[in-house]
Amino acid sequence: MNRLLKATKAQTGSPILGAAAYSYDPIFIEVAARMGYRAAWIEMEHGFITFAEAADLCRIASGLGMVTMVRIPDARRENVLKAAECGPDIIDLPMANSAKDLEQLVRFAKFRPLGERGFFSVSRALEYGIDVNISDAQQQLNGELCLMAQIETVEALEKAEEICSVPGVDIFIGPADLSASLDVPGQTGHSKVYAAAGKAIRIAKSHGKLVAVGSAPEDFEFYVSQGVDLLFCTNNIAAMKIGAQTVMKRALAAMEKVVT
Repeated sequence: MNRLLKATKAQTGSPILGAAAYSYDPIFIEVAARMGYRAAWIEMEHGFITFAEAADLCRIASGLGMVTMVRIPDARRENVLKAAECGPDIIDLPMANSAKDLEQLVRFAKFRPLGERGFFSVSRALEYGIDVNISDAQQQLNGELCLMAQIETVEALEKAEEICSVPGVDIFIGPADLSASLDVPGQTGHSKVYAAAGKAIRIAKSHGKLVAVGSAPEDFEFYVSQGVDLLFCTNNIAAMKIGAQTVMKRALAAMEKVVT
């Protein structure tokens, strides 16, 4: 049983709530955990986070009881393998448009006989090889590491049955890129996006997959109603921006009130 599935079983029918670090921000991860977020998304597709920093954020987040997810840029061996050695609970692959993309992810993330992951006995993922039987630990990790593939394009949606049929890979819905692919960029609450996302979720669930999503607040109700298992609600940049904007508006309102 993978670690995300274990975490969802501890929930009471509601999704796990997560927050994303789009830059190396240990303080944000710690604050998020103390506020009640139970999953940490470490962004390596768009963000400038190094693998060393990703490993540090995994240590911090897991130490705070959070489920950890690293989103890698693509399924090249070096990206999958180094992310796996950071010891996250989930590795997420963006722009997964075919079963072939997922098969490559499994190949590099899982040890034999499930894949062809390189043998490295002293990584964080294997507890640095301290007091463990490496072969047994590798097989345990094969079962515990959650792999996710993002459905976020029309092409992926058309191949959703094929993608969701790949064993050992769960599904992540990407509303922002899906909106762009559907020619309504940025309109994540558009009926086209809801219809597409709902279809992908139904197909994923029919194959017994866990489903995650990164959502804007105005779309939370929709995704909760669709039964997603993991809901990423915010990120460090958005949280800082919203907080700063809120305070600025209050300060300007106070100034205007005093002046008038």
